[in-house]
Amino acid sequence: MRTARQSRAMLRPMLLGSVACTSIAAAFTHPARAQVTDINTGLPTAQAVHPLAASPSVGGVTLDMISVAGSGSGRGLVVDSSGSQVGYLARRLRSSTKTDTPLIDTPQAISVVTEAQIRDQNVQSIGEALRYVPGVAIAQGEGHRDEILIRGQRTTADFFVNGIRDDARYFRDLYNTQRIEVLKGPNAMIFGRGGGGGVVNRVLKEADGVPIREVLVQGGQFGNKRMAVDLGDRVSDSAFFRLNGVFEDTGTYRDFIDIRRYGVNPTMTFLLGPQTTLRLSYEFFSDNRIADRGIPSQFGRPWRYRENTSTLFGAPLISNGSVDAHIGNAQLDHVFESGVVMRSQTRIADYAKYHQNAYPNSPVSADETAFVMRGYGSQTDRTNYFNQTDFTYKFNTGPLAHTVVAGLELGFQEGIDFRRDFIWNSTGTRNLLVNPFAPTTTEGATLRNLASGRNNTYRLGVFSAFAQDQIEIDEHLQFIVGARFDRFDFQSRDRRPDTATGLPAQPNSRIDNLVSPRVGVVVKPLPNLAFYGSYSVSFLPSAGDQFRVLDPTTALSAPERFENAEIGVKYEITPALILTAALFNLDRDNQPIPSSTEAGFSAGPGKTNTRGAEIGIAGYATDWWQISGGYAYTEPRIVADIDDDGDVIRAGNLVGGVPLNTFSLWNKFDIGERFSVGVGYLYQDASFASSDNTVRLPSFSRFDAGVFYAFSESMRAQVNIENLFDRRYVISAHNNNNILPGAPRTVRFQLIARF
Repeated sequence: MRTARQSRAMLRPMLLGSVACTSIAAAFTHPARAQVTDINTGLPTAQAVHPLAASPSVGGVTLDMISVAGSGSGRGLVVDSSGSQVGYLARRLRSSTKTDTPLIDTPQAISVVTEAQIRDQNVQSIGEALRYVPGVAIAQGEGHRDEILIRGQRTTADFFVNGIRDDARYFRDLYNTQRIEVLKGPNAMIFGRGGGGGVVNRVLKEADGVPIREVLVQGGQFGNKRMAVDLGDRVSDSAFFRLNGVFEDTGTYRDFIDIRRYGVNPTMTFLLGPQTTLRLSYEFFSDNRIADRGIPSQFGRPWRYRENTSTLFGAPLISNGSVDAHIGNAQLDHVFESGVVMRSQTRIADYAKYHQNAYPNSPVSADETAFVMRGYGSQTDRTNYFNQTDFTYKFNTGPLAHTVVAGLELGFQEGIDFRRDFIWNSTGTRNLLVNPFAPTTTEGATLRNLASGRNNTYRLGVFSAFAQDQIEIDEHLQFIVGARFDRFDFQSRDRRPDTATGLPAQPNSRIDNLVSPRVGVVVKPLPNLAFYGSYSVSFLPSAGDQFRVLDPTTALSAPERFENAEIGVKYEITPALILTAALFNLDRDNQPIPSSTEAGFSAGPGKTNTRGAEIGIAGYATDWWQISGGYAYTEPRIVADIDDDGDVIRAGNLVGGVPLNTFSLWNKFDIGERFSVGVGYLYQDASFASSDNTVRLPSFSRFDAGVFYAFSESMRAQVNIENLFDRRYVISAHNNNNILPGAPRTVRFQLIARF
């Protein structure tokens, strides 16, 4: 098998020549006197709003018809150039159905974090951006990757970019992100394997022909320094370009934890004819940081977490981590004379990932004199090749209006998983006893591939075919019916010699042929009110979302299965404000449960049931008040006893890391023509660090704030304060002894300038 490192050498010339963003911005119009504000900056555009034929107004906000030209100033609604986003509200999206569908007509709970909200909250990562999304909990990710729980389902791999899988383990940046979509419940019909609790899809900025010259400068506490640029224009009437870039060199509230990352993302759009568009994109992104796994526990609770908000329990000199990602994308759109619309997107991504970390591996002793520290080094290089091609056709059969989508996905992934344990110089073993009152060690270690380590290679071939029909009976009743066939051909090899024979281990493989159905109904008694119900199923092959090596036993294991039933309601209070609610029941079979003691290992397999309710709100409450947030009740429970290396995770236990109740609400108030303030509130219920329910994480609440001032139509400054009242709390945990304290009061400054 060709290694991922060899693949990179072959791929880079191709990556430089193949790449894509999203779609071309269309005109968006608005009558009335409200100022149209640019979604990228929150600044008034250098364009005035001219009235067209009047359209109905709800709550004083008229959105349906907008025309942009000339110049103007003042405050008002923040819209994007396509009309799909209005401030904090996304009105339409493609990712849920592969068709451009209004949010109210989609039988699924969906939350969208728009670029306006990303800018206003001054967030820089996936985890920060999703804190105000109901039903999502932010996991620790072992200090080196994005990891979240959606509806109680933990994932490191259900991340997508423009609808294509981005499943490597790393921290993503938002410098080139137009919006973040969280689609809840099983999504196999559209996205394929996994995604049982939901998926996160980033929609990237595109070369849309709109001139933009923007610089964003950030700074703040703990040595935060960051600059981003966004440059775009027309090369000709049929060729557009855009360049996004970022550089960050920052410390954090945690001692010794420094981050240095940078990225560049050039994109081009070519209009090859009146019915054909080609989009090319290439991204290079590099992230270097010290991994941080938090603090240990004692007697079933985090040990002195109020005193250890900044204290590193680790070995910073040997806990470095890095990822270099080369990602190319090419997208071809074509409209045939018959009216069939084709979209074909190819994505090639190469990830070189290595990290080392030291972490607490035991509670603090009863006399508070010691805890056990362990560590490891891990190389997880991966190369992904994907092509998605789908065809959309609209037609009528009698009174029924159909929107049919059918297509194929082809994929191939290969990589390595090479993990070696720390052997501490002073002990000659994996265990190092450390004083918890002096928990940052300079102790050295060597790396050794023990039985607890890994040295695996893998490859996965994917063939998928899908079809879906959106059926509109009349203006009051719609159905969606679809199914996806996936064939997974997975092979892995443990490169270590067989312990019994001393000979090279034989590869193990498994082929799964799976069908994932999706059914939904939308009932609309009023144009702005929709009730819906849905049923969906998805699967995850037994190798898991990060490709565990198969042995003769696990090669026979059935895939994980997710089955979700959901009912809900969506109410457009005004065209710029939507209120949603959902009830769901999610069953998961053959699930590996994260070990309560040893990081990177699992207990099980097991079965869980998650029941819950969600309420979300987003948009303009008035023309001067924006709002985003919601409430979630999530109850994920273990259905049957599970063996965890001799311990038992009992039936009825709550799944670790998931608070029963969460509430979030972010508000932005425009005061006068140039001045705005933001106020946010987060509440998270108590939860357990792991599924054995022996270590309890306390509940917490915090306030966030922002102050914004537009000096002119081309410059805006803002100050954001996270944790305004400087509360001490725990934000997340990876297991019982990797518990991360939340950030203290943190101040960030941001200046956005356009030229």
